[in-house]
Amino acid sequence: MAFWSPTSSLPLLGLLSVILFLRPTPVVTFPSGIRHGIIRKPSSSYPPFRPFREAPAYRNGDACGSSPADRIHVVMTLDANYLRGTMAALLSILQHSTCPENIDFHFLWSHLEPNIFSTIKSTFPFLRFKLYRFDSNRVRGKISKSIRQALDQPLNYARIYLGDILPADVRRVIYLDSDLVMVDDIAKLWGVVLGGKVLAAPEYCQANFSKYFTSAFWSNPGFARTFDGRQRACYFNTGVMVVDVEKWRQGGYTKKVEEWMAVQKKMRIYQLGSLPPFLLVLAGNIQPIDHRWNQHGLGGDNLEGKCRDLHPGPISLLHWSGKGKPWLRLDSRRPCAVDNLWAPYDLYRSSPVSSLEE
Repeated sequence: MAFWSPTSSLPLLGLLSVILFLRPTPVVTFPSGIRHGIIRKPSSSYPPFRPFREAPAYRNGDACGSSPADRIHVVMTLDANYLRGTMAALLSILQHSTCPENIDFHFLWSHLEPNIFSTIKSTFPFLRFKLYRFDSNRVRGKISKSIRQALDQPLNYARIYLGDILPADVRRVIYLDSDLVMVDDIAKLWGVVLGGKVLAAPEYCQANFSKYFTSAFWSNPGFARTFDGRQRACYFNTGVMVVDVEKWRQGGYTKKVEEWMAVQKKMRIYQLGSLPPFLLVLAGNIQPIDHRWNQHGLGGDNLEGKCRDLHPGPISLLHWSGKGKPWLRLDSRRPCAVDNLWAPYDLYRSSPVSSLEE
């Protein structure tokens, strides 16, 4: 865990810590020779080029258990455009975990890009992970155009369908976006008490909740009463969630979210992507957890992505939600100060020449 105060420079003590890692689990074999969508391959005069450096092998501490009850399930999506962020997130989670071999990763994907999967295997040879295909046709007719194109991608809606995609024996998960790094032991997040709620996440009650919905929503008397009977409805970010998947299934929450998406197709009641229907269904009815678990908004807003400072207080997870992504700003030689906190976890090789010199 790290701590930030307004008077400090940008210290996140322990961002670069010693390295332990996970045992390989055969998952799936993919054909080779298919072009990668985001990495330019070198000419044939170079030896085979792997776009990411191999991560060290992280191992469990002596106090780690080995029973099924000791497993931690983490769900992330796999998108070629965010692969560099995913790799950094994985490294940060493993590096700060006391029991990294107890983490099972569940990756959701919608487009067959075999090089992505082989890249994960070569970068994290000891990673325990499974792959699940998300059928984007499930949401294509349900997505409404939002203020940023990236928010309209079908895979951004896959988190709604965790109960349908994951096997029945996966009853609880941590869902994480790809544009973040963990600077604390993920077991602490896994251990939060849900208190009978289907979902736990940091709440931000100081945010202007009404701005997440349009005047068409608030002027409709029926819609405006949506949050009646709940405790105070507050904004929460869906990029970091602890989810009781079994309770999600039992409560039919996928259908509840889809119903609001159908309303949005008929009359525009919000501007963002998959977040507002989550708020409509769950705001004011989740288990709030410490803000340290989602220092979000580091990517700026959804339109310009301007630099933002860290909020005061302890930090366990840094999240570049918003338009600006740290790898793009670093590559452009115009990084924000907070992007330097992401850089130590970047495993990307910038070119074949630099990789040969390492």
